[in-house]
Amino acid sequence: MTTTTKAETHDIKDLTLAAEGRRRTEWAERSMPVLRQLRERFAKEKPLAGRRLSACLHVTTETANLMVTLQAGGADVALCASNPLSTQDDVAAHLVRDHGLKVFAIKGEDHTSYYEHIRAALAHRPDVTMDDGADLVGSLHMIALNRLDDLAPPVRRWVETLSVAERKALVGGVIGSTEETTTGVIRLKAMAKDGVLQFPVVAVNDSDTKHLFDNRYGTGQSTLDGILRATNMLVAGSTVVVAGYGWCGRGFAMRARGAGANVLVTEIDPLKALEAQMDGFRVCTMAEAARVGDIFVTLTGNIEVIRVEHMRAMKDGAILANSGHFNVEIDLEGLKQAANGPVQVREFVEEFQLDGKRIFVLADGRLINLAAAEGHPASVMDMSFANQALAAEFVLKNAATLKKDVYRIPADLDREIARLKLQAMGVGIDTLSPAQHKYLASWDMGT
Repeated sequence: MTTTTKAETHDIKDLTLAAEGRRRTEWAERSMPVLRQLRERFAKEKPLAGRRLSACLHVTTETANLMVTLQAGGADVALCASNPLSTQDDVAAHLVRDHGLKVFAIKGEDHTSYYEHIRAALAHRPDVTMDDGADLVGSLHMIALNRLDDLAPPVRRWVETLSVAERKALVGGVIGSTEETTTGVIRLKAMAKDGVLQFPVVAVNDSDTKHLFDNRYGTGQSTLDGILRATNMLVAGSTVVVAGYGWCGRGFAMRARGAGANVLVTEIDPLKALEAQMDGFRVCTMAEAARVGDIFVTLTGNIEVIRVEHMRAMKDGAILANSGHFNVEIDLEGLKQAANGPVQVREFVEEFQLDGKRIFVLADGRLINLAAAEGHPASVMDMSFANQALAAEFVLKNAATLKKDVYRIPADLDREIARLKLQAMGVGIDTLSPAQHKYLASWDMGT
């Protein structure tokens, strides 16, 4: 029987799951040495002391280790989910019971509950926000711009109970924010360009130690993992269509080929398309790919990448999955209007009948790697979440000088994370000699 544990300080599925959540979180922590070192420093220095931090992230074992690190640094932490299907309920229970964190997240929560949990994170009245997809920051900006009709109903109803002064204080109290993913960074840069960004934001996704590893190796492995767990399909010999050849698409294309698939790539950027072609993949349009693909995966961050006209051209039994942040890359509404269904045939697998053919959609078009699997391996999230912790510290340390703009983590911190990761892996690298330093800094030393 499913139970729900709800209180003023949390809303989770079942507090009795905490023991399993603790075991799994501790297992993940073994593969997160960089974050562990940061936690030790944070515990001594307390750089976040007295600060309220609201995070909207995937509630996983790796996130749990980040939250504990922030708490060790002195932060009063509230956490909600950044996707309705990405919460690991045992982890949420562990954070509430064993660490006293305010957690508002339940796997499979509906739209209303999802935004009620975002409301709870906003009601924490944060000094710092931490986003994966910019839902917290987006809500704060709708409040700041008095666009209350654009807020989800649970958030809007709460905001309407606040006075104008209280709304200003809520937004004005945010010193800065951090953003985890490409989709969120795109939204934030659009805000900055339009001159409406209300506070500085650190684009964690732009750090080299984030996107080069998390997006490529993490997404590559976890996306394939999610598809396999949901379907138990044999990838070898199948035709896999990868929509988008950014870092996430590169990573998944690499992993699909490694599993024996024939990989096709679709792109709208000529440079990325050329790179995919020279990496040995066949590049074509989605209209061409639709006729031959067995498994289709979107990783673009854009809407309606796979549309009904593509689905009508697909083979019987085609499988559609998404590994972009929001479930907008597959035109699900169009599919529902044009097809019969859905019928659930496996957990995370729904069948639609379209023109006498079966189309299978995985995890309601949401992040397949988190809905059907466990997300990225802890080892790669170690660097991503080290960036998050350092970004929160950076925002608070530099609040007086930061403008209302989108920033990267300073390059020296990025390199330090890489150095610590190599050290933990037992990998040594060379250093420049004085002569080499001089040579690289000179212009008058010829052949």
